[in-house]
Amino acid sequence: MLFYYHIADLHTLTTKPDLKSINEISVNVREMVLDYLACGINPEKVNIYLQSAIPELLELNLVLSMIVMVNRLQRIPSIKDMSIAAGLSEIPYGLLGYPVLMSADILMTKANLVPVGRDNEAHIELTRELARKFNYLYGDFFPIPEAVFTDSQALVGIYGKVKMSKSFGNAIFLSDDEELLRKKVMSMFTDSKRVRADIPGEVDGNPVFIYHDLFNSNIDELYEFKTRYRKGTIGDVEVKERLFEVLNQFLIPIRERRKFFKAKKGYIDEIIFEGTSKTRKVAIEVIKNAKNLMGISKTWNGVRRNVEKILKNNPSM
Repeated sequence: MLFYYHIADLHTLTTKPDLKSINEISVNVREMVLDYLACGINPEKVNIYLQSAIPELLELNLVLSMIVMVNRLQRIPSIKDMSIAAGLSEIPYGLLGYPVLMSADILMTKANLVPVGRDNEAHIELTRELARKFNYLYGDFFPIPEAVFTDSQALVGIYGKVKMSKSFGNAIFLSDDEELLRKKVMSMFTDSKRVRADIPGEVDGNPVFIYHDLFNSNIDELYEFKTRYRKGTIGDVEVKERLFEVLNQFLIPIRERRKFFKAKKGYIDEIIFEGTSKTRKVAIEVIKNAKNLMGISKTWNGVRRNVEKILKNNPSM
């Protein structure tokens, strides 16, 4: 079984097509690959590829955009949410087509299984619809991919309400050092109605306790914290301090692995190059076969063959 991890730099353009954001992509790409490696992704078993370096992806995106209806895309709730989060007064064509580009990413490698968060479930369903429609119109070609969900939800941001995201400025990064991690944890939102430590507080929906639930393996300690918090016998500072310790212990080995891989000069670029080259070979074959199945290549192939025949019979031309 082949595994693919894509670096979605083209998706950045759907909400941030400005030069400043584009110029930041190069650094962000390498940082993302460092995160992959630091978390245990083995590049010998996985193709890590750069989306923008595969032009065949854009061809497939165009093909798929011809068989999807605008009103279908407008029903996907995440599009409006993304435009609001990006501070856009109107939805650009590229953002409306964001899920189609995601579908092209998936179908380009003829993926069978797609690990995603629940917030992307609608995108996978669209991909399945597009695969079925292509197969119905032109012949059986694309597998119908299945979504693979994790038990955990997308992490809420440190300020609550929305999920953690770099673009929202509410994220804890795997590369954060101890000092920055402490600063972020101590600034996390808790129960907004709790203005003093002796006031009973809410645990459910409280970002600090959401993180404790996910990362603090000491069940007895966590039960004690929640009980005391509900009674108003423990302050936010104590709960946050312990959360910082838990998160820092979790990040220490990741930081060490990041440092190790970052010190290997040129290694990250080699991984991106190799993964992208291998993935593009697959993409070239997929788009060629898809276009042949559609018959869209028939005219050009006929023209090319005729000219080659003429040149062969008339070498002086």
